[in-house]
Amino acid sequence: MRISGGEVWLVEMGLTEPYAVAYGRIDSVVNIFLRLETSEGITGFGCAAPDPQVTGETVDGVRNFCEQQVLPMLRGRDPLRREVILERLARVMKATPGVRAMVDMALFDIMGKKAGLPLYKLLGGFRSRIRTSVTIGILSLEETVARARDHVSRGFRCLKIKGGLDVEGDAERVLAVRNAVGKEIELRFDANQGYSVEDAVLFSKQTKDAVELLEQPTPGMRPDLLGRVTRRIPLPVMADESMLNLGDAFRLARRGWVDMVNIKLMKTGGIAAAIQVNAVARAAGLDVMVGCMDEAELGIAAGLHFALSRPTVRYADLDGHLFLSRDPTRGILKLDRGWLYPSPRPGLGFTD
Repeated sequence: MRISGGEVWLVEMGLTEPYAVAYGRIDSVVNIFLRLETSEGITGFGCAAPDPQVTGETVDGVRNFCEQQVLPMLRGRDPLRREVILERLARVMKATPGVRAMVDMALFDIMGKKAGLPLYKLLGGFRSRIRTSVTIGILSLEETVARARDHVSRGFRCLKIKGGLDVEGDAERVLAVRNAVGKEIELRFDANQGYSVEDAVLFSKQTKDAVELLEQPTPGMRPDLLGRVTRRIPLPVMADESMLNLGDAFRLARRGWVDMVNIKLMKTGGIAAAIQVNAVARAAGLDVMVGCMDEAELGIAAGLHFALSRPTVRYADLDGHLFLSRDPTRGILKLDRGWLYPSPRPGLGFTD
């Protein structure tokens, strides 16, 4: 089997519920989709969610790079020799993790379709579903509580609250949500790099046992600050923007700077790289959450299949598709009262 052709295209998707985080407001997103055709008639699909704040990639940069370099390099290759392809592409894709993730995704999709199995079973098949959190952006206290109650009424049992602009206000919102939804609902808090070390310590003191974990409180470019926070608070601290690749995972683990890591395929460069990061986390005794960007269901499906395959993945934050309009891959996942299920179809479950 050989890769006989392919194409990339852009899709702009509006958000039915725009949201704010510490570094801006998000109203719409653009995903880039990849189709790889093979000589046996099997087609693999992948997608990328460029984010200059996180991956350093732009939409135009990803599209041009794929059209001018990636697709020509892929033509004629055996898609089942995935490691050979990824190693060769790595020479020109060092600063493009979203592109690597998209190609990796499409190659795994082809492999699953060739085998006639859902990808999570090929990867290990540890579980068949996982509970996901749903995110609440930076809103007023009243809006935050209302949104939390609405999500709980629809079956979600885990909420992630965004903050990072006002530590006092953040703590007040978290406590109000805890009082509104009760003790049985899991609450996670993500400061999106907006805090200083002292802010993080204050937030921990004010919220006490109201939240389950604190995600990326300090600037991503200063992972040592996470270590200071971890040493000073009892709340588990998770790295997100400080954990972009395998090297970051090794440094964070070796120095004991965090308790948890957030693996996002768009940061690490795909499922193959995520498996490596997960192995480092397991060796270091770190808990793992599989997260996402604002991604179409295809991208979320790839993260889900990885999450389902590994026993060390304790948490999932795979809600980036829930509020996207005009998603061309909608329908390959099932969400039931906060539980996320993959498609039973081969590969990632998508066919055009």
